[in-house]
Amino acid sequence: MINKIIIFSGKQYAGKDTAAKIMLDAMPDFRRCAMGDIIKLTYGKQHGLSYEEIEKNKPLYRQGLIDLGNWGRSQDPDYWLKKIIEQKDNIMVTDVRVPHEYDVFKKAGAISVRVEASRDVRASRGQLVGEDDITEVGLDNVKDWDYVIENNSGYGVLKEKVLAVVKSIKEQFLNIQINKTTK
Repeated sequence: MINKIIIFSGKQYAGKDTAAKIMLDAMPDFRRCAMGDIIKLTYGKQHGLSYEEIEKNKPLYRQGLIDLGNWGRSQDPDYWLKKIIEQKDNIMVTDVRVPHEYDVFKKAGAISVRVEASRDVRASRGQLVGEDDITEVGLDNVKDWDYVIENNSGYGVLKEKVLAVVKSIKEQFLNIQINKTTK
């Protein structure tokens, strides 16, 4: 498979992390990379720390992570987005939340997945906070998602829908590779 990026979006408790986990299990040649992960990975390289060590002791490293994140954005507002796009692996970004992030990833050729669930269903899964924040509503009017997964049912139904998307993506990759080899 050629290196690819799959991005996920959805409101809080819509199920984007669960959908991404299902997809990752079905596509082991991809790895998860949330927006904050790239900062943690960079910080770890700079300080000789593993990602796991940083996660385990996050309060110990929080200020350094904040400082590094701010430093990167002061160099270029897209600094961390570009770092994710430059990754050599196939990656899934599980938390694209605002139009600018969506646009940068789409311009880089990312496949986009929107996970949607009704407000009532989301509220039954957890306490909804900041529902009017840009990180919750910023992508509501996007119409060109490659895939939209409705997640108002249980895990089994979600898994079926995600695996159907996986099948479609794999077929798309195969068609791209065949077209490149026949030209």
